[in-house]
Amino acid sequence: MNWNKKNVLITGGAGFIGSNLAKYLLQNKANVTIFDNFSRNNVEKNLPWLESFGGGIQVIRGDVRDELSVTKAVQGKDFVFHEAAQAAVTDSVVNPIEDFEINARGTLNVLDATRQHSPDAVFVFASTNKVYGGLEEFNVEEKNGRYAFSDDALLEGVSEDVNLDFHSPYGCSKGSADQYVRDFSRIYGLKTLVFRQSCIYGQRQWGTEDQGWVFHFLRTAYQKETIKIFGDGKQVRDLLYIDDLLRAYEMAIDNLETTSGKIYNVGGGLVNSVSLIEALDVIESILQSKVKTEYFPWRPGDQKVFISNNNKALNDFGWAPQTSVHEGIGKLYNWVQELSKA
Repeated sequence: MNWNKKNVLITGGAGFIGSNLAKYLLQNKANVTIFDNFSRNNVEKNLPWLESFGGGIQVIRGDVRDELSVTKAVQGKDFVFHEAAQAAVTDSVVNPIEDFEINARGTLNVLDATRQHSPDAVFVFASTNKVYGGLEEFNVEEKNGRYAFSDDALLEGVSEDVNLDFHSPYGCSKGSADQYVRDFSRIYGLKTLVFRQSCIYGQRQWGTEDQGWVFHFLRTAYQKETIKIFGDGKQVRDLLYIDDLLRAYEMAIDNLETTSGKIYNVGGGLVNSVSLIEALDVIESILQSKVKTEYFPWRPGDQKVFISNNNKALNDFGWAPQTSVHEGIGKLYNWVQELSKA
């Protein structure tokens, strides 16, 4: 993709995924507009970092719930990446109305503003694997100290053919947004892409125990503090390094004749799946020290296993993850060390 002088809007552009995306686009000479309310802790720190790359960057302090601000932001854009979200399941349980307003209504605001004012723009939406809910209809067994699907249908992971079953307020709000994006393609002809993303991790994450847990685990261990484990630690996730996600975005955009209007699961897949305990083992090997843990009850809607089946993305636009868990956490560790020296 030739990004030179392309006008790009990134909602949530100061956040983890948004700031990494903005950096990549700035380095490729795009004109980038960041739209963010800066409500998330530490995201202000991403602005000086982004400004260090120079080029065409504009910052709008706005909220996706504000239709007027959103309408102004989308005008004249060639690409809209909608990354802004309330991203924690636990927060959605505490305040489901706010969660809905940000994730469902906020997405609809950005989507409809794009339809009305930049109808030729490519609209990329960051959805989530939480739209599949707890996957209770599938059998899970404990095998070799971790949970695994025992149904043949899921031996390669969860595909886009699995029924949606939101389970949490967060799943409901993101699932609603997910379907709105898909149907704005079918009804209005917008060029949309939906990515149901697994556990994305990498530099600039500023994660917590509720969201962005890989960074949270690593930094907590680095500071020799105690890591909280919800459940028994045998639950499995597939980890996808941020650079691999950005590559998926670009490769799908490069193949819009095939991908436009479609939904894709993107995650680390089987090869990059780890239990929480196994992730701690990787962290211990990198830190060369034991980590301290404390166990707490399961959180509502927590999946015992989620592994993304990436075959649709592979078949449609040739994408597959390239960064191993050990390599990715090693890169993240380098950034955590930089933070400690700052």
